Amino acid sequence: MTEAKLIPALNKENLSHFSKTYVPSRLLLGPGPSNAHPEVLNALSLNPIGHLDEAYISLMSDVQQLLRYTWQCNNRLTLPMSGTGSAAMEASIANFIEEGEKILIAKKGYFGDRLVDMATRYKAQVSVIEKPWGEAFTYEEIKYEIETKKPAIFAIVHAETSSGVLQPLDGIGDICRKNNCLFLVDAVTSLGALELLIDEWKIDLAYSCSQKGLSCPPGLSPFTMNKRAEEKLSSRKTKVPNWYLDLSLLNKYWGSDRVYHHTAPVNMNFAIREGLRLIAKEGLENVWNRHNTNAKKLWKGLESLGMELHVSEDYRLPTLTTVKIPPAVDGDGFRNHLLRSFGIEIGNGLGALSGKVWRVGLMGFNSCEENVDRLLNLFDTELKKFSIFESSTF
Repeated sequence: MTEAKLIPALNKENLSHFSKTYVPSRLLLGPGPSNAHPEVLNALSLNPIGHLDEAYISLMSDVQQLLRYTWQCNNRLTLPMSGTGSAAMEASIANFIEEGEKILIAKKGYFGDRLVDMATRYKAQVSVIEKPWGEAFTYEEIKYEIETKKPAIFAIVHAETSSGVLQPLDGIGDICRKNNCLFLVDAVTSLGALELLIDEWKIDLAYSCSQKGLSCPPGLSPFTMNKRAEEKLSSRKTKVPNWYLDLSLLNKYWGSDRVYHHTAPVNMNFAIREGLRLIAKEGLENVWNRHNTNAKKLWKGLESLGMELHVSEDYRLPTLTTVKIPPAVDGDGFRNHLLRSFGIEIGNGLGALSGKVWRVGLMGFNSCEENVDRLLNLFDTELKKFSIFESSTF
């Protein structure tokens, strides 16, 4: 037997410098991910079991029941999709739009752009209404566009992470039903943190993620759909063009049959069950109040330091605050200083707001008074060191 010649980069000698995996401690106060709750991490570290094991099947039912509580819905098909929030976003487009069908997308930030991109790839007839990054749509604007455009789906981001805007949703579901239109909501930065009433607000389709309000690592994307959406899916004339995200197939796994579809990320489902259990233990209204209270403390503190916030308080997002970078400040320098010197991450601006704002997240486990006080203290003591001009004031 001849001796195998290994590729040089993969031989034992060249790999000997790799030590045990280490990750520095970080306080993640950016747009996501947020820090996972310690009890969630404990659940994540449990030994894997089979994805068709009867114990796991029982856990799947727990996750669905807890998700229905967190979504505030009674939808049969409520599940955590395998993949980050973008997977459930794409599933919402792939399953419910056929070539040539109309979708109306309300765009007021980066993630509205992503919805447009996805819908275009699935050959939808896409109409867009648009607001500047930092503003919200009015009920009247949305009503007019739905009644005029007559789309099969109306899609909007509830909590726009790129701009820090919280979009009011009350009443839109009624407009959609009167116009035979599905109401699709991106709740990536609101689920488990802000008031969100799927059934009461007549939302037909919604998706989120695991790494923000649910205090879990990234990797799952909670999704829910009601009977109106199920009827739309079952009336398709063509197969769903994405096998992995095909809800008619996933329904067989997450529905009553529990038939194999793909190897589920079992440990992530251990984690999300624990994250959802902690929300249920605290109580949704208490969770919502905690996020609102801590956000208001942050806003008041930043303004008392002379900082200007990007979004008016009427539409300001409690989970993600956009703070205008003063013109006399090295924004990247300050942000990097917080990370390197104090282990605290805040986000840069995204898209149209790149270099103009910092994005400060208070989501899930991280939304607490202690974190607000710590960050405000650093803005007070450290920001002046990054003034471009020595005499500058903010």
